[in-house]
Amino acid sequence: MKLPIDLMHGKPLMDDEDGNRATLPVFVASLEERLKTVHEFARNRLLLTSDRMKMRLDVKPGQNVFKEGDAVWLYQPQREKGLSLKLQRPWEGPYLIVKKINDLVYRIQMAPKAKPKVVHVERLSLYRGKDPPTWRLQEAVRGEQS
Repeated sequence: MKLPIDLMHGKPLMDDEDGNRATLPVFVASLEERLKTVHEFARNRLLLTSDRMKMRLDVKPGQNVFKEGDAVWLYQPQREKGLSLKLQRPWEGPYLIVKKINDLVYRIQMAPKAKPKVVHVERLSLYRGKDPPTWRLQEAVRGEQS
């Protein structure tokens, strides 16, 4: 936008890195070069951070390996309104692993007639309680007796 002052005195010249007055094309070229340098630096840092995150996740592959019949906790970080976050339980369960779909995905079920859920292994933790749910074993025994 041209202002009246621009019409009276012309466009102001920009200062370059050395403090000298530069013409507009020189300033634009200088600015473009600096922006390219900053962009390249940011891209390299993002790649470095991405590689670090991948290394951290790949340190212990198979750390959470469960088998069918294991009792597990399910991480559900949903908040309830009106209740302090400290007082809420983010872990549900115990669930039983019904089927291992692949190395990262499992089908779990809370009770015999409950709808099974398909969840990622990172949302599961091994249940170490005194009495794990045994409804699956009881169903198998009933099936053998019939």
